[in-house]
Amino acid sequence: ALYADMGHFGKRPIQMAWFSMILPALALNYFGQGALILRDPAAILNPFYLLAPDWAMYPMIGLATCATVIASQAVISGAFSITSQAMQMDYIPRMQRVHTSTEAIGQIYVPAMNRMLLLLVICTVLGFGSSGNLAAAYGLAVTGTMMITTLLTLIVALDSWQWRPKWAYSLVSLFLVIDGSFLGANLLKIPQGGWFPLIMGGLLFLMMSTWRRGREVITFHLQKAAMSLTGFIANLNAHPPLARVPGTAVYMHARNLSMPNALQVNYAHNQVLHERIVLLTIATEDIPVIADNGRINIDALEQGFYRVTARYGFMETPNVPQIISLCNIQGLEIDSGSASFFIGRETLIPSDKPDLNPLQEKVFLMMFRNASSPIQFFKIPTERVVELGVQFEV
Repeated sequence: ALYADMGHFGKRPIQMAWFSMILPALALNYFGQGALILRDPAAILNPFYLLAPDWAMYPMIGLATCATVIASQAVISGAFSITSQAMQMDYIPRMQRVHTSTEAIGQIYVPAMNRMLLLLVICTVLGFGSSGNLAAAYGLAVTGTMMITTLLTLIVALDSWQWRPKWAYSLVSLFLVIDGSFLGANLLKIPQGGWFPLIMGGLLFLMMSTWRRGREVITFHLQKAAMSLTGFIANLNAHPPLARVPGTAVYMHARNLSMPNALQVNYAHNQVLHERIVLLTIATEDIPVIADNGRINIDALEQGFYRVTARYGFMETPNVPQIISLCNIQGLEIDSGSASFFIGRETLIPSDKPDLNPLQEKVFLMMFRNASSPIQFFKIPTERVVELGVQFEV
């Protein structure tokens, strides 16, 4: 939740809120609980509520309830944000996203993730029965996150901050000793519920790694079947097509592919081309947001071909009408009301000699079949879309 909020608001508001309010409040609260236990060891049963006088019990419960609602909402919003970023970076299938604000780019709603969270929360509550039984799972999840964050800090310190290795390793080693002690103590609680975050993390890793590997397999097959765009244009120069249809055709063009499969299939069957052909590639960069003035790059080719590359940050949602508008600003006039948008639709079937192991094959086919349509994902005008399919084995 903290990382997601930092992506929404930037690090400065998080720093100000932490040092001015959160850290002092936590320090006072924990010091108070420690003092209470030193004075009355029996208070260890519930030092938070016993810290207050009897008359303040119900106000404390109300305060804790409000804090829980706020924290849970932050976690839910963080789950939506991280899911969106994972989709942008092609680690999970496309899902429907709904933007809930016209001003804040990070305020989104992912219905499928919301339903999944509801199901998992219900199963967790019914399975564990009480918050006390969840203590082991919570402890292992938190200490595991602390360990992972410390290791990631080392990578950032060496790669982004350009720290000297001896200083980076020395500082991180200090934190690793502390985090490792906490994590090691919680590993003893695996039988008492610590297995839950490990299994959940393992399942998520299996799904994300399988999707990533499956997408690599699809890209390999498409590249293998694709023609060279340079060779195709050279062939058009030597042997013009039977007809050039008036208007503009926009082909969604996956990165690293020489020629869109949809264009190849369309020309092979119909032997005609539009007067203007735009090959549109949407690339996701490793930064949160990209300004509109640096989003579009247009390369004019021969035979009325144009290669358009639209760059988006991993926190942004690709928007084809927006891309068309930016192209018009830069001189490539495209009428989105009359242009045709061609999309390749891959159909996957199990293979006798699969590129994936049997488990990965089943998981990937299930995820692939349930992925959201690229038409909705990229906000392409539905009445102007033509889908051309290809089938291959994985």
